[in-house]
Amino acid sequence: MRSSATSRLILLAALLSLGIGGLFARSIWTLREEAWRNAERTKVNLVRTLDQNIARTMESFDLSIQGVVEGIGDPRVMALPVEMRQRALFDNSLRVQGIGSILVLDRAGNVVLDSEFPEPRKANFADRDYVKVFESGAHTGLYVGAPVRARLTGLQSLPVSRAYYGPDGQLAGVVVGTIRLAHFQSLFEALNLGPDGSLNLFRSDGIVIARFPFSKDVLGRSLAGTPNMRIFQSARSGVFTGRAAFDNVERLYAFRHVGDYPLMVNVAQSVDAILAGWYRSAWLLGGFALLLMAACVGLAGLFARELRRRQQVSGQLQQVEHDLRTILNNLPSMIGYWDRNQYNRFANHAYLDWFGMTPDQLRGKHLRELLGGDLYEKSRPYLEQALQGHPQIFERTRVDNQGAARHSIVSYVPDVDGDDVRGIFVQVTDITERKHMEEALFEEKERMRLTLKAIGDAVVCTDAQGVVTYLNPVAQRLTGWQGFDAAGRSVDEVIRLQSPDGQAPQPSPLRLALQQQKPVEPTRGVVLHRTSGQRFDVEESASPITDRHGQITGAVTVLRDVTDTVAMQERMAHLAQYDALTDLPNRVLLQDRARQALAQARRDGKSVAVMYIDLDGFKQVNDTLGHDVGDELLVQLAQRLTGAVRASDTVCRQGGDEFVVLLPGIDTTEQASHVARKIMAACSAPYLLNGRVLSVELSGGIALFPEHGQDFETLSRHADAAMYAAKHAGRRQFRVYAGVDAEPVRVALEDDQASICS
Repeated sequence: MRSSATSRLILLAALLSLGIGGLFARSIWTLREEAWRNAERTKVNLVRTLDQNIARTMESFDLSIQGVVEGIGDPRVMALPVEMRQRALFDNSLRVQGIGSILVLDRAGNVVLDSEFPEPRKANFADRDYVKVFESGAHTGLYVGAPVRARLTGLQSLPVSRAYYGPDGQLAGVVVGTIRLAHFQSLFEALNLGPDGSLNLFRSDGIVIARFPFSKDVLGRSLAGTPNMRIFQSARSGVFTGRAAFDNVERLYAFRHVGDYPLMVNVAQSVDAILAGWYRSAWLLGGFALLLMAACVGLAGLFARELRRRQQVSGQLQQVEHDLRTILNNLPSMIGYWDRNQYNRFANHAYLDWFGMTPDQLRGKHLRELLGGDLYEKSRPYLEQALQGHPQIFERTRVDNQGAARHSIVSYVPDVDGDDVRGIFVQVTDITERKHMEEALFEEKERMRLTLKAIGDAVVCTDAQGVVTYLNPVAQRLTGWQGFDAAGRSVDEVIRLQSPDGQAPQPSPLRLALQQQKPVEPTRGVVLHRTSGQRFDVEESASPITDRHGQITGAVTVLRDVTDTVAMQERMAHLAQYDALTDLPNRVLLQDRARQALAQARRDGKSVAVMYIDLDGFKQVNDTLGHDVGDELLVQLAQRLTGAVRASDTVCRQGGDEFVVLLPGIDTTEQASHVARKIMAACSAPYLLNGRVLSVELSGGIALFPEHGQDFETLSRHADAAMYAAKHAGRRQFRVYAGVDAEPVRVALEDDQASICS
């Protein structure tokens, strides 16, 4: 009866355990399906974003190439001077990040036009596939070539090309531009897909264009015919699971074809990375389920064990002895016992690896026979102390049977019976790996110290409270603090980041990194030198430092000196809107101010005047006295024009010896005529140029809003027509536009008979 009750109890516990296991198994499988669906949605959204980004880059670059093809076919563009032709052919869209130069090749593959240089670089590209494909007539429209190393720059690039044709319709050459593969790499590197994740950009025929993680060996490699590539080529987009030809890792793939271009992009995440979270949850839930199942079975087992306890005592004792010997034999340390006469009584199997002797061979041998004479003599002082009852611990290095140096820590523990020492327990632990790790750690710390010392950016390290612990030499130069002076001070005291205008303090990126427990993007600001007060424009970024448990132990901030870059940006912004010779606004800035003036005039019911002014005989000055004298004449003329108008007016150099004056907020034509008379009067005095006294003449034309046009382009055209009418009528005068079929009206000057600007 007792046996039957025990069996029923165990059976009930087993059934209950199976029920618990089934419920948990169902829950674990549901979690896996949800994790997989989320991963699919994420990959589809990510590959769609990459598709749109790459398509925009390709579309922008293709429009630029089409513009070059159209410009080459326009005789008026090709007849322009070299500098103006360069501007007309190669527009500002070529400044898009990642875009390389555009070359115009003739039919033989020689460079005839270069977007980077007025004088094209010498090179021949007849061997490139984009020349051959158009020469053979096998392709029309946009052609995306295989990735190559650019012949002129040496950079890995993706060539994009279009053919251009002569008036007879025959192939005249190829316009080719490059997209740096580093652009795609930087785009891919911004994404984190976890271990074994990858992103790829292929050409439609299976050639690899870019890949993350980056591998130089796979660029340009064709994967045509591989199982994954056949799936990519079979549909416009999709999601599937497969193994990569590169590393045979099983991944979840999401892919799309890039717009209407012969490109494909895919995002792949390893199945293990996708299911990593699920694995943890599965182990946790499974462990808990097993714990409950084991508890049920254990309770029943405890009861059954108590019934059989007496019969098991003997067997348990034997098992304990067997287990103890097994444990000692499998410990990574050598364990042995030597009597007071130094003869072996016990040894585990580790002695076989170290000395090549089994425990049976070693038993009864003297310690000198094991260690050898030299090593025994080194160990004897410790042995004598241990046999006197004093525990000993020391380190030792020896060469093993394979000739490798092995480091160990040795422990001699006396076996004391009252005052008598019967022997010693010996434990020898191999610490070779630890020694190697300590040496590697020291080398790594030294390497990091030298790297931080030599790095070009300022690096400041702090503890978790933001107290400075380290400054590299560049940081000392920027802040004026010495390392020993800054140590122990708050980072807010050492680095006082101010706004770019230097007027207000900015939050410390390092403090934000510590508070938010994540890296902080670069922040632009100003740092003042502690002693000299010198201003440095910097970009400061910061990241927290965590230990292996994820606890924040400190932070590091990097300050990049961008003083020269900021100055260059300000200079380039000025040059983009002002004439380099006269420092007058150029046509871009003039058009912007004209739009504002016309909009204000419409609201206020005012007029706006546009004057076109041209120097009479300027070409003769250049031809006879040289371009340096001509340039100086233009500079002095610009100064006189600016002095003759209001501060709210705009004087613009149109190009060459042509100037445009914008007069906003006027009421009558007479006001514009009055300004014209002031300009003529200001220019009447001779010019002192390079030791010569020179007199020049002006001709000008005036158009007014709203009488002569509703927009700036129309007003400019009519003012230009009035100026040419003034030139044809004898020069040295201003004329006001009077209509399409009417002769422009001459502006009455103060002395209409005098030679103005003679």
